[in-house]
Amino acid sequence: MRRMLALSYGQKLFALATVPLILAAASIAILVAVQSRQLANQEIATLERQLIAAKKAELKNYISIARTAFYDVYGPALPDDEAAKLKVTQILSAMIYGQDGFFFVYDYEGNNLVSPRQTELIGRNWLGLRDVNGTPVVDELLRIARFGGGYHSYDWPKPSTGETARMVAYVVGLQDWRWAIGTGIFIDDVLEGVASARAATEARVRRTFLWIGAITVGALLLVFGSGLFINIRERRLADAKLKALTQRIFDTQEEERGRVARELHDSISQILVAVRYALELAARRVRSGDARASETITGAMDGLNGAIQEVRRISRDLRPGVLDDLGLGPALQTLTDDFARRTGIETEFETVVFRNRLDKDAKIALYRIAQEALTNIERHSGATRVTLEAFGHKSGATLRIRDNGCGMAEGSDNHNPGLGLRNMQERMDRLGGALRILSTSDGTLIEAKVPLSHMLPPEKPMKVPAQ
Repeated sequence: MRRMLALSYGQKLFALATVPLILAAASIAILVAVQSRQLANQEIATLERQLIAAKKAELKNYISIARTAFYDVYGPALPDDEAAKLKVTQILSAMIYGQDGFFFVYDYEGNNLVSPRQTELIGRNWLGLRDVNGTPVVDELLRIARFGGGYHSYDWPKPSTGETARMVAYVVGLQDWRWAIGTGIFIDDVLEGVASARAATEARVRRTFLWIGAITVGALLLVFGSGLFINIRERRLADAKLKALTQRIFDTQEEERGRVARELHDSISQILVAVRYALELAARRVRSGDARASETITGAMDGLNGAIQEVRRISRDLRPGVLDDLGLGPALQTLTDDFARRTGIETEFETVVFRNRLDKDAKIALYRIAQEALTNIERHSGATRVTLEAFGHKSGATLRIRDNGCGMAEGSDNHNPGLGLRNMQERMDRLGGALRILSTSDGTLIEAKVPLSHMLPPEKPMKVPAQ
């Protein structure tokens, strides 16, 4: 589980790019599907209502035609005129239309009087008849007829095929004869059309899903491909930068080794050679009884003291002990004093007491930047005055070095100082700080800022135990 959760930077970046895309695509797909289904259902329901309304209007017209056909017989007849009743049943039995259209007649007791396409129903009582879904048929038709007329839907066998289909019937009542006269029309074609429309809608929704999925997959492949390309490119750039950084480290090490070697050769080695010659001279004088032997030994001791001082100076340049013991302020003070004494350049140092509030990395970085800056000033600037300031503030700490030299004007030796400024910049980058360099013909300003995160909290006062 931990391995699964421990994602690399590239995997996190890919997840950050793909997860919102997938969620957005899924949300769009769901929204499109829901809206499409709702709109299609509304349109299909409207179409179904319109088609059924047209069928109902057609049924009403059929009943009007039938009433017109037998009205001359029914109008003057009495309620018990059997001859008129027979005449009307004959007229209605002859009125068939289409493949399945016919008129039916039931008396109010439930007896079937007319059913030309299903003659097996004639003469039988059908009260209590229900369709395959349990919907009352004859009872409901009689109820509607008693109240004047209306529509009723139920499942009924089609005369042409014998298969059960949905029927919409319209029935009216002949109250004088207590008859229910009606006709029906099968709407299976309407239902099939509606079902086909719904299937087409679902197919369109599925195609939309597929298109959205294909677009999402294409986008993911594009993100993956571009991320892979960027990752490979960034890796190559990182490798190139790493190689350049490694080379700079090697160059810096070689430069430092060369400097230490030169100082050992130019100062300590020569001093030690002079001491050896002095000791050899003192030995000869001692053997010969020369009284000047003690003077020669004293000179050799002075030379050894000088060598010891040089060793201490080189050691201090490599790693000043005062930086760890007393803090950044005293270390910079010692550095500027040695610089002024060695170069003769007028140097001024201003600081606010840090009380060791900078962490170790920040102190070393600021000290090395000051050391590198003073070395560049000594070698390239030709300055006669240097000011160095170090102070803390609410945003962190700042080191500012200013000189009145020739600056980094183009064409001068200091225009491209090389490793020095790059080392300064890299030290600030590692600390998350900022390095600013302003150079004119009147001098150069180097300012290094360390963020507040490298300032240590104040030390708590020690509690003195009660006596």
